[in-house]
Amino acid sequence: MLNLQAAMSQDLPAFFLTLCLVLLFILLAELLTRKYTISALVVRKIVHLSMGVVIFFVPGYFHSNYYPVLAALLLLLFNALNIRFSWFGSLLALPEESKAHAPAVKSYGSLLFPLVFLLQLLFLWESDKWIIQTSMLVMGVCDSLAALVGSSVGKKHIEHLTKNPKTVEGSLTMFLTSLVLLSASFLVFSPYFRGGLAETSVVMLLALALLLALVTTAVEALLSHGLDNFFIPVSIAYVLYLLEMNQPVFLERFLFGGLFAFLLAVFSIKVKFLNNSGATATFLLGTTIFGIGGVAWTVPLLTFYLLSSVLSKLGKKRKAKFDLVFEKGSQRDAGQVYANGGIAWALMIIFSLTNDPAIFFAYLGTLAAVQADTWATEIGTMWPNPKAWLVTTFKEVPVGTSGGVSVPGTSGAFLGSLFICASAIVINVQWLNDFGWLQSFLLIGFSGLLASLVDSFFGATVQAQYFDPIREKVTERTHSLAPDGSLVANRLIKGTPLVNNDLVNTLCALSGSALAYIVIQNVHLF
Repeated sequence: MLNLQAAMSQDLPAFFLTLCLVLLFILLAELLTRKYTISALVVRKIVHLSMGVVIFFVPGYFHSNYYPVLAALLLLLFNALNIRFSWFGSLLALPEESKAHAPAVKSYGSLLFPLVFLLQLLFLWESDKWIIQTSMLVMGVCDSLAALVGSSVGKKHIEHLTKNPKTVEGSLTMFLTSLVLLSASFLVFSPYFRGGLAETSVVMLLALALLLALVTTAVEALLSHGLDNFFIPVSIAYVLYLLEMNQPVFLERFLFGGLFAFLLAVFSIKVKFLNNSGATATFLLGTTIFGIGGVAWTVPLLTFYLLSSVLSKLGKKRKAKFDLVFEKGSQRDAGQVYANGGIAWALMIIFSLTNDPAIFFAYLGTLAAVQADTWATEIGTMWPNPKAWLVTTFKEVPVGTSGGVSVPGTSGAFLGSLFICASAIVINVQWLNDFGWLQSFLLIGFSGLLASLVDSFFGATVQAQYFDPIREKVTERTHSLAPDGSLVANRLIKGTPLVNNDLVNTLCALSGSALAYIVIQNVHLF
């Protein structure tokens, strides 16, 4: 206690100096935007960059995390009030809406910046201060430079990525600056490595910097409205923390997994399985699952991805009449990747921090669920002259109707689920051997089948359905394309506007994982 009190006493001047420095940044930003009409984007990003540099030096002049935590809390409170009352407009303008005469738009980046810093102070201060410094510096400096370059000299926009424009020039800046800062940080902080990164060669550290630079660039490219302020440092900190907690061979697996995920994303664009946003999201998901989970987690995911992607391309002529019914086509975007793989992604992260084998069964359950849902839709619409019934009333409905089920589609759902379990059994996952092959097939098969019925139930009850006045059909799409090329809003006839196909798919994936996990927990296998 005496040591803590002494450290707090020594840190008090640094605490007040830090607060004064932050206040000075804010006041200067407001002065420059109000009096000198300098672009709010430029000013805000300079403040953003400066804060990243200040935070980098925090562990050097604070002896404990008490005052840094207090400063982060105060900044968090200040930014929350500023978002509510708009005291300092220079902190609220979004990059894409910072042009002259454009209204100031609230950004939650100023709130997420101190929040992620606070979380890292609480969890990493005692063990890995260098991770805090590295992740916050990359976020503060590289994200700012990417926005400045993209808004000032960016000419080539990346299509089908996000609703907010992203440029090749901005993303390239993000990648190069991240690569430089990460490489420099690894070389400078290598004496402080204590676990899996200890005694790692310079070549391997540079390879890690290259992969993490790609990861941060992908995160920045996909996220807007300040969300990247949170997820860029979280992504870096998560990877570095896991690498420190494992053996050096884990680094090699992570690098190979990241390379494989990158090649898979490029391949998916080439064969039009995914658009740019879907490929970017797949790269991030694949790097996590391939690089951290290894073969046991990779093969089931690839089974779903390849079989479902190929199936969605088959019977294209027969399924063409449903293209305007379904919300999205066969070329998947980031939203569909999150909906189908987001739960699996989260389960991989949970397992990496807990090592609970029951999570693996939940993982197979969620993959079985999304495979069952995909196969039910694809086989149900490809089958010649099928009949479909609404899952809630068993009233006959046209094939392709949300909530409709058919015998071919339901059979395909169960078969698809079995393929997921078979892929894990083929590679001899020990946990499935312990549970029993037959029991595993039944558990994963029925988890997927029941989850697909959950998907149909939500599709029949709360998923939004619209009437297309141009083609006089019921559709999942909010707008239709008129013959003159203009967009026409479709009329909501059923469900809730916020509940779209991606959300229903997410609920399907969640139900499959929950069922498998609950059963495994109740049999007390592990």
